Amino acid sequence: MKAIIFAGGAGTRLWPLSRKNSPKQFGRIFNGKSTLQLAVERVENEFGIENIYVSTNEAYVSIVKEQLPQVPIVNIIAEPEKRDVAPAIGFNFINLRKGGYKGPIAILWADHLMKRPTDFLWALREGEKQVKKDPEKFVLLAERPRYAENNLGWIHIGKDIGDRVYEFKGWKYRPPLAECKKMYASGEWFWNPGYWVVDLDFTLSLYKKYVPGMYRKLTEIEKSIGTVDEATVIRRVYPTLEKIAFDNAIMEKLPSSQAVVLTPNMGWSDPGTLYALKESLVLIGAENVSRGLVHDMESQDSLLVNEEKGKLMATIGLKGMIVVNTKDAILVIPKELAINVKDLVAKFEKDEKLKKYT
Repeated sequence: MKAIIFAGGAGTRLWPLSRKNSPKQFGRIFNGKSTLQLAVERVENEFGIENIYVSTNEAYVSIVKEQLPQVPIVNIIAEPEKRDVAPAIGFNFINLRKGGYKGPIAILWADHLMKRPTDFLWALREGEKQVKKDPEKFVLLAERPRYAENNLGWIHIGKDIGDRVYEFKGWKYRPPLAECKKMYASGEWFWNPGYWVVDLDFTLSLYKKYVPGMYRKLTEIEKSIGTVDEATVIRRVYPTLEKIAFDNAIMEKLPSSQAVVLTPNMGWSDPGTLYALKESLVLIGAENVSRGLVHDMESQDSLLVNEEKGKLMATIGLKGMIVVNTKDAILVIPKELAINVKDLVAKFEKDEKLKKYT
């Protein structure tokens, strides 16, 4: 089986720790390693480094090479610009098809954490078995929720059909918090980490069926791969692909009977917001996380990061707060509004005076 680790996101919800030129998946903030490096470590011994591919943006290729010298250069697939997940998956799949590959592919992410990778590897192997048995089945990995999180997608599971394999009944993307609380209490809804095991040819047949315009352009690119026109065609065609999520382009149109769900106990977390980052680093929810020169008194459930050497950050009595100080920016925000950091950065992008801080 091939595994593609997607590492092209900008990570704007982790601003100011994550910037356009140094996104979150490359930050060495987990015992000196980045989440990209950890993502490769989790799977390289199981599947072989020759079967691990990294999908990224052209702007980040040099960082990927530096952090992952063991990954063959031909296994780094670079998009000329960001066009969302459906184009990125299609682009990677046509590259593998052009290379003659047929069979299961695991779709993985570079910016997540796992406390129990053994269960994760079990799920990938089980997903591979399911897809080999029935190539027209999508296998989704789900994580049992630890709390009602409205910054994630949720998967609705049906009856157990054997060995932690469940029927797929549907999903919802970032439902309101009140609805999340009901879903969490029901025990029938799991977090959606966005991990799939799918068959390459079947998935591309779904592109042809559900997003035919995108598929036509992808096949135009595919024909050019390995020719002198490859770079020119990719730069001309790829930016014209529709910006659309894989969920919207393919998954929501797939009959629920064509998918199954695995429920490994992965200890998965997505540090996709600053508070989620804090939650992924503690054993008890009310603990603080401090980095850098920080002196705190009586604060709870807060993320306190000071990246500026020679300056002391002092805090007293904070509850559920995020305070991040870097050399050129300071952010102070309650945990409930952590999801809005992306909107803040989007406003900076439109302001010529503030754009340089993104």
